[in-house]
Formats: sequence, structure tokens, C-alpha cells
Amino acid sequence: MALPASLSILVVDDYQTMIRIIRNLLKQLGFEDVDDASNGAQALGKMKDKKYDLVISDWNMEPMTGFELLKSMRADDHLRDTPFIMVTAESKTDNVVAAKRAGVSSYIVKPFNAQTLRSKIEAVCGG
Repeated sequence: MALPASLSILVVDDYQTMIRIIRNLLKQLGFEDVDDASNGAQALGKMKDKKYDLVISDWNMEPMTGFELLKSMRADDHLRDTPFIMVTAESKTDNVVAAKRAGVSSYIVKPFNAQTLRSKIEAVCGG
């Protein structure tokens, strides 16, 4: 089943080049409604103003990490059910387990391509 191009996606990463890469991959996949934030705190601020269908976040950021963002979202009644894909360069088992326990929807290890991203989005957004 095709993913709806109307999905509203928030990309969270403190590295602008990575935001650009993910935006380009999402555009290749047909997604147009993509916003970005440079850390977890900024992302939470944006989520107060707009309802997102999916959050794609880096793990390592300052001052608020992607892991802290995930925990904040899962503790918030309005954000609890938002699909969350964690992106990281580290594939440490401890990190994967911690993210799963905190309620991550899926996990992607860098580097990744459009097909990997598509399959993760389909898995968490019911595509």
C-alpha cells in the first residue's frame, strides 16, 4: 500500500547536513509536508503548534537528545501515540533496548537510503 504523501513529518537533528539528506530522501518518497528542528526542545515547541504524523529524530543532540525527546513525547497525552523513528550512527544493543523500552516505533542506523526509510515509515505509519 502506498504511503499518503500528506503525512506531516518532523525531522529533528542538530546537524543541518543530515536534515538536508533526510529531507531529500523524504522528497524522493513523495513527502512534501516536512518541518525540522535542531534539538529535542525545539521539536517539542513545534509540536505544541502543529500535529505531526511522524517524528524522525537523531539520538545525539544538545541540549535535549532524541532519547529525551522520545521519553517526553511518550509521557505527554497529546504526543504519546505519534510514531517515532530514531536515527543514530551507533548500533549499540544497549541503545536499541533503551529506545524500545522508552517506546520508540522504529530505529535506523546511519547511513541509510530512501528504500530503508520508506520501509520504516510504512512499518510505523501503517503503509
